[in-house]
Amino acid sequence: MIALLQRVSSASVVVDGANIGAIEAGLMVLVCAERGDTEKEADILLAKLLGYRVFGDDAGKMNRSVADVAGGLLLVPQFTLAADTRSGTRPSLTPAAAPADGLRLFSHFVAQAKLKHPVVQTGQFGADMKVTLTNDGPVTFWLQVNPK
Repeated sequence: MIALLQRVSSASVVVDGANIGAIEAGLMVLVCAERGDTEKEADILLAKLLGYRVFGDDAGKMNRSVADVAGGLLLVPQFTLAADTRSGTRPSLTPAAAPADGLRLFSHFVAQAKLKHPVVQTGQFGADMKVTLTNDGPVTFWLQVNPK
């Protein structure tokens, strides 16, 4: 599983002209399931994400997590993060999980996030989404959990 997280002052997702998810300060996270991933990888990635220290403490050091600052989470499915870009000029998307598996794992990830964090909004799996964000920093990190 892959998560590309961005610390934001605000972020939102629009589908068919309707705002379906929005947060103020927190993390906008693009989430991708890869072939071979299971709920185990999703749970490990979520735990890492919720504890990842990317928010400043009183000294300005990145020592606080999204949980510590009670920030929002905007979780957006993004299967293209799994693209193999090593050759040619067109990405291969075969490393991404099959759509049914991707939906199942994204849904699991969201459900677990909602159990563990108070402010969780989402994009829509399989939809043409328009994502808007104001990256705070900018601060962007790639987190990845590979199946054993």
